Amino acid sequence: MRSSDLPQRISRRLLQDIASGGLQTGQHLGAQQLADRYGVSRTPIREALNLLEQRGFLQRQENRGFFVGELDPDVVAEVLEQQPEQDQSPYHRLADDWLRGELPEEVTEQFLRQRYDWSKACTSEVLVRATREGWVERKEGYGWRFLPVANTPEAFDEIYRFRMAIEPAAMLEPSFELNRGVLTELRRTQEGMLEMDFSSVPAETLLQNGSVFHEEVIKLSGNPFFLVSLQRVNRMRRLMEYRADVNHDRLIEQCSEHIEILDLLEAGDNLGASHRMRRHLSGALKRKSPLAWSWAADAN
Repeated sequence: MRSSDLPQRISRRLLQDIASGGLQTGQHLGAQQLADRYGVSRTPIREALNLLEQRGFLQRQENRGFFVGELDPDVVAEVLEQQPEQDQSPYHRLADDWLRGELPEEVTEQFLRQRYDWSKACTSEVLVRATREGWVERKEGYGWRFLPVANTPEAFDEIYRFRMAIEPAAMLEPSFELNRGVLTELRRTQEGMLEMDFSSVPAETLLQNGSVFHEEVIKLSGNPFFLVSLQRVNRMRRLMEYRADVNHDRLIEQCSEHIEILDLLEAGDNLGASHRMRRHLSGALKRKSPLAWSWAADAN
């Protein structure tokens, strides 16, 4: 990947986040915030913001910066379709090789550059993103270390059974406290997903929206150990989830179930919400487990 391609890639990811509801109309877009979000420097961020302003997707306000404009979802979807991503980005190529056990646990940037014929900028971008998503860390002194992930169907199943144990229980904690502002924001995102064109949004963005929903709900328990545990297993399952094809009907069902859980919580029926959460996770396990086992069989 040439460094000159990076602003285009960032502008596409910004549009994807807007389409998925991750960035809202009227939201201020700070260069450093976006640099942290995408794991790059502020220079390509500024170039990407200028590109999107020129095309009318963003508005620039004097002395205030860039803001998301009022956008037609059909126009955004059309633009994203005209600029398809590569079938396998450098990030996903590295993730696939780690899942398949084709990489050593510790590597150097030079090793990755030689193995994949990447530029220095590309290698840095991939490693920063993998670090942000929790499956790579920088070693003390020199080099990088890959962290454990769910790379077997058995581990994938165990993660979902663990979630079925802790997420419904968290809603019944005596310290659980309803935050209507949080629930309103979660509802807005889920309802926005029901209206979006899923084909224009990458699987990782859809997965992130789902993870945020579950983590924000479990945070309401007031017990930080529930949240930390869920965040850890969400990071571990992320790479195998990326491999799943986006199923429109299932995403509609998933968002609808999320909204049902919000309805029950807002009505003060935590017990009903707990039961609904368990059924929701059980259904996800039944649907995704065969995909995990199929992937494992294909990988061998």
